[in-house]
Amino acid sequence: MWRLVRRIALGVLALGLAASLAVVFVAAGTKLPGEVMTPAGFRRSTSQYVKMRDGAEIAVTVDLPSNLKSGERLPVLMRTTRYWRSSQIGWTLRMFIALHQVSVPDEIEDRQAAYFNERRFVVLAVDARGSGASGGNRVIEWSSDEVADMGEVAAWAARQPWSNGRVGTFGISYDGNTAELAAAAGQPVIRAVMPLYDNFDVLWAIQSGGVALSRQIQGWSNAVAAMDRNDVCGAQEDKGWDCWRDRLLAPGVRPVDDDSSGRHLADLVSQHHNVNVAQAVTKVEFRDDPAGAFKLAEISPSGLRAQIEASKLPMMVWCGWLDGGGGEDALTRYKNFSNPQIVIIGPLSHGGGFNVDPFAPSHAPPVPSTEEQLKMEADFFDRVLRDEVPKAIESSIQYYTMGEGQWHTTKNWPPEGMSTERLYLAEHNALSTAAPSGVSASDSYTVDFTASTGGQNRWDTGFGGGDVVYPDRATEDKKLLAYTSVPLDSDREITGSPVLTVQMSSTTSDGAIHVYLEDVAPEGRVTYLDEGILRVIDRKEVDPKNLPYASLGPAHSFLRTDAEPLTPGEPARIRFSLYATSVLLRKGHRIRVALAGADASDFRRYPPEGTPTWTVFREARRASFVDLPVRRISENAR
Repeated sequence: MWRLVRRIALGVLALGLAASLAVVFVAAGTKLPGEVMTPAGFRRSTSQYVKMRDGAEIAVTVDLPSNLKSGERLPVLMRTTRYWRSSQIGWTLRMFIALHQVSVPDEIEDRQAAYFNERRFVVLAVDARGSGASGGNRVIEWSSDEVADMGEVAAWAARQPWSNGRVGTFGISYDGNTAELAAAAGQPVIRAVMPLYDNFDVLWAIQSGGVALSRQIQGWSNAVAAMDRNDVCGAQEDKGWDCWRDRLLAPGVRPVDDDSSGRHLADLVSQHHNVNVAQAVTKVEFRDDPAGAFKLAEISPSGLRAQIEASKLPMMVWCGWLDGGGGEDALTRYKNFSNPQIVIIGPLSHGGGFNVDPFAPSHAPPVPSTEEQLKMEADFFDRVLRDEVPKAIESSIQYYTMGEGQWHTTKNWPPEGMSTERLYLAEHNALSTAAPSGVSASDSYTVDFTASTGGQNRWDTGFGGGDVVYPDRATEDKKLLAYTSVPLDSDREITGSPVLTVQMSSTTSDGAIHVYLEDVAPEGRVTYLDEGILRVIDRKEVDPKNLPYASLGPAHSFLRTDAEPLTPGEPARIRFSLYATSVLLRKGHRIRVALAGADASDFRRYPPEGTPTWTVFREARRASFVDLPVRRISENAR
């Protein structure tokens, strides 16, 4: 979930003269940046309404390369957003920048769109219906009407005199979902899609393993509702001086050019009567629960599989190992969809702004750098949009191994050469390669609901794109039930989906299991590597053929009909996978598996009342263990 709030949070600039400068420029008759003319005779940046089949007016901004030549026709790249295609920030601050000849900060300049223009693509930014400056209402996020709108806007763009008739879609987070869903519009002018840091299955945007991301759901819902009211301060949750500054620097969404007074914009905004996202999705506990009047499958790329596969459109997919479940989403799509796909999984935060490798000495710049990311994206669109007959795209996965700092390429997942190493939960809080032989052995754990992964974890980056920084987990692990291996006798690569099998009983019928895979350095520092989450009533394993798509690990339906509450005091076998990962652990380090019953940083508490006490079994007939997909690295291979 990429929040525009970050894009318009410009307090650091404190440019109090911006508003008055706008008056000076207009009074002097100086051309605004948007009025720059191309050699072809078109204004470089324009904004207008495109009318849809039902009369809804969709606001579209068109940015042309500044040196577009007469008669030149270029591919079109389209981004559809519900976070405002553009804000009025462009007018005041760009004039200040032009007057003082200062560089444009990253937070202001849309580097991606600017780079695509430099690479000779036309770039469209579109306000999705019911948001920004567009008309209509939002009955649900990513509705069928929104998908149809993308097809119509693309068709309109393909007819314009600056277009070669071929359109690609792109975007980050929400906009990444729209980029992918555009493939379901059945519009032949759309030739390629680039979902960046999106959600393959929207269910996992609101929960992980059946455990709700409660804080983020409410925060995101509040922010987008304020934006739909054209309320900058509400979106920022700012008051007083901060609100005054916000309105000075970014007073609201950009009107279209023919609505310079903003009256029509105000009229359309007053008609926005959109669904309350939090109210709709917080009632979703299971996959088959409706979100308002809709099912999540109806608005998820995974649920529109037939249409997306039928399009046969090539995809370039970007994600980060520690961006929520990003790697899992991308790999699941790769496993299930027949579309040609180039998948890139890096040590990247949401949006690709930070290097989040937990072993990296610095988290900036990202890997690849922003410039390298943009070049790879433009190169992809060059291959598939520049000519009438596109260059063939061969499916592959390019992935980065954290801790090693190296990139690898594979056509299969998991990659060849991996084997399974089983580590058993053993006495004295050890992880052992030896299976337990005892008749009766267990550990007792009372859930600590203060346990947390901090405020810069893999889930928080999705709400603003910030860095992912886990503190030393040694202190936090004292709240958990942790098991640690002996020092590794060689470097060990873990690439794939670790799977936890835990035999346990609980004093309550419901609960959540949060399992963490960690590295323990010789000096004692504990580094977060990976995690998995499962609400215990979703533990039933089902036939994978009955799922809407094949998962990477044990198959759980997350259907209400398959929910199985625990019987207090009765043992149960629970098996689920951690998120897909790739990380290298060094010789002499130890592996730790830590079990928790809560993560207070982001997740809802289960059960809402009472405190569970678990009995975790580690005996011959009830063994608990983790299966790791590993490759041992010999001394000679370093």
